[in-house]
Amino acid sequence: MTEITNYITNDFRAIDSQESIASVQDFFADLNFSHFPVLENGVFIGSIASDDAETFDTDKKITDYKYSLERFFARKSMIWLDVLEVFAKNHTNTVPVIDENNNYIGYYEMEDIMKFFQETPFLKEPGAIIIVQKGLLDYSMSEINQIIESNNGKVLGCFVSEANLENVRITVKIGLGAINEIIQTFRRYNYEIISEHQEDTYINSLKERSDYLDKYLNI
Repeated sequence: MTEITNYITNDFRAIDSQESIASVQDFFADLNFSHFPVLENGVFIGSIASDDAETFDTDKKITDYKYSLERFFARKSMIWLDVLEVFAKNHTNTVPVIDENNNYIGYYEMEDIMKFFQETPFLKEPGAIIIVQKGLLDYSMSEINQIIESNNGKVLGCFVSEANLENVRITVKIGLGAINEIIQTFRRYNYEIISEHQEDTYINSLKERSDYLDKYLNI
């Protein structure tokens, strides 16, 4: 599989902090970027948002608005899930990339990262997706893997898809394995099954009993 770092691009050079706001507005007018990295003396100092640039005085320079720059970035060493998290948390379609020495080396575009995501086994390989929920302090990724693998399943991908102060939801894609046995094992370990599955004999049994009770009460 292609390395995510192959998607680091420099198709457009980073904006210099001495550039005028007018030139930045022209830049964003021509391109569909929500943010773009800014360098000062070759050092990354943050990203300017296109929405902010529209409101700034065209006669001034970016350096006059340094306080407004957003300082999110991705490390070159980050795995693709962490990079996706940076995109999501900052509501951006570009993420600056810096190396281990804090040198700016380029940027990721959301469109390219989604192409990369589509080539991962999580999306590309056939399998079943299960969403489980457990207490924030009680769940364990190693336990989830053990539950699946003990039922001859193969984990194709696993990540926390939702979280609050009490619970987390984990989305797991499984290749091979007996789905019903995996689901029932999750329940024995006190995981709540959020997703619905035709193979779920426990739910099917409850439904059959409910249907029978409805028929009985309507006699």
